[in-house]
Amino acid sequence: MSCCYFAVTGLLLFLTGTLPSAAAAPDRFHKPFRLKSSDPKPQSQEFFELTNPLPSDRLTPSCSLTVINHSFANTIDSPPFSAPYSPPSDCSPPWPRVVLDFRADSSGDQYDRIAAIWLDGAEIFRTSTAEPTDTGIFWRVRKDITRYSSILYKPQLNVTMMLENVVNDIYTGVYDIHVSFLFYKENIVPNDVRFPSIISPSQKHYDNLGTAELGLFKTPPDLIIPISSDGERGHWFRVESESDVHVKKVRFPDNTIQVVLELYASFHGNDEFWYSNPPYSYIRMNNLTTARGNGAYREVFVTIDGKFVGSEVVFPVVFTGGINPLFWEPIVAIGDFNLPSYDLDLTPFLGWLLDGKYHDIAICVDDAISFWLVNANLHFWLDHGTPKVEAQSVVYNSPALAIQRREAFTMLDGSFRIKANRKSEFAGWVKSTAGNFTTIVSQQFKLTNVVRFYFNGTYKIVQQRVKAKRDSRIRADSGNLVGRTVVQRQYPLKVITSTVPLPLIGSLGSKEEEMYMMITNVSHALRERRINGLSSSTLNNRQESEGWMKVKGHSVISGSGSTWQKYNYRDEFGCYSRTVLALEGKLAIDNTTFSCASSA
Repeated sequence: MSCCYFAVTGLLLFLTGTLPSAAAAPDRFHKPFRLKSSDPKPQSQEFFELTNPLPSDRLTPSCSLTVINHSFANTIDSPPFSAPYSPPSDCSPPWPRVVLDFRADSSGDQYDRIAAIWLDGAEIFRTSTAEPTDTGIFWRVRKDITRYSSILYKPQLNVTMMLENVVNDIYTGVYDIHVSFLFYKENIVPNDVRFPSIISPSQKHYDNLGTAELGLFKTPPDLIIPISSDGERGHWFRVESESDVHVKKVRFPDNTIQVVLELYASFHGNDEFWYSNPPYSYIRMNNLTTARGNGAYREVFVTIDGKFVGSEVVFPVVFTGGINPLFWEPIVAIGDFNLPSYDLDLTPFLGWLLDGKYHDIAICVDDAISFWLVNANLHFWLDHGTPKVEAQSVVYNSPALAIQRREAFTMLDGSFRIKANRKSEFAGWVKSTAGNFTTIVSQQFKLTNVVRFYFNGTYKIVQQRVKAKRDSRIRADSGNLVGRTVVQRQYPLKVITSTVPLPLIGSLGSKEEEMYMMITNVSHALRERRINGLSSSTLNNRQESEGWMKVKGHSVISGSGSTWQKYNYRDEFGCYSRTVLALEGKLAIDNTTFSCASSA
């Protein structure tokens, strides 16, 4: 921070010119200056997101099925690409593991784009694109999609992909996408699929009840119902404001013993950097033209029949054109290529949902401005021994959001602080052929966000810290704890943006007057701890980026950037650690180890 501070104050003494509103920083850019390569034989470059390998990577799939092979050119305002899907005929289900293999390449000049893939209307993958160069880039993502097996088993479905792109005389990058499903007949240990095994192997009595009947996340769900749109512009809902509520009516099967809502959400337009938005009072008092306001708090929440059932302050993914695009080559930001989804256990509410009636499932974004893309999947585990189970909700404790906002500013300088927290607990029992089990779900989060402006608004610091915990416990009639899942997450974020005017060049009104320099620093991390029965895992994923760029409009004319990242993952089966450093778009350091000592 100190180096950046002195660089900015020094430059401000000697340079004059017009500046864009610092309230809108950070911003989104593309980098056409990277199109010129000094390499006489330039080669296409691979981009990647740091993540731990899938256990299935060690195996050869029993069969693979290409589901998408398409070039996304000028697709803006067009319907999604659609193709037929049926299970592969050469290796019939069941499959212990299914993996989505996503490959992309592009060349030219282009912004980053958001994309998603749905199967029969249920989202199975959300991603964003890297920004290409004229020599070309490519990347690959693998995601375990075993949890969607109940849909993958079905024949004669449609797989759809939405990727709205603009291709014209300026933006020339076309995204060539190839997607395959990899099916594995061989089982894999350890089992790290997204639905945890929360029944302890040592608890013989409950194992004898039959995990398939109990559900309890040990097997993929029996049924998935998407909470999504009709698909004309992709199956996601587009949220334009906090009053923009999207609802779908769902009837819950009478023999449901467990239900989990999987939530997908991403942020764009004036809310792409929601964590840095100042309040409208600051924008109005300074006569700014930016539409990126409404403060720096957003919460995605879900209601059923108007009752709050869960929420999430989502991880602040930075897309590859964000803040400084020179940071994200060839290493992209955390979550860029495989945006996270979030699981909300709704089992405690089955007491009032198993009434044979349709219920309104609604998704909203608190304080949102245009725009967010949201949808969800309902995952059902069913009791196959009876057409109907008994259920009752016994605890509903959901205090209102506690939020404090403080602002103090004079002209363009000042600070804005937000503190928010929410804590809730729900409980309900389900009596099935396997027994009577009570599910207790508690969830809480704390958010602190501070946005500060200095030097007549040209120096901006954004600091945010989110701590979240979700705890699901399952007790038998005897009171014994027979299953537990805990997910704890922390994601601190710090962004420093310094906007420096450059000397005026050209006549009054020329585009040269729009040039300015931005000095940017980003510190970003995801820390996660999971407990699944007797199993546990920890993840510590941290990025540090710094650099500068000369900007005209939203084009990077020149600049420099570096990103250092350390990824550590540990569970009872071992460790995985990878440390990388990218300088000027090339890897300078890349060290990988499977040693727990070095990854501590």
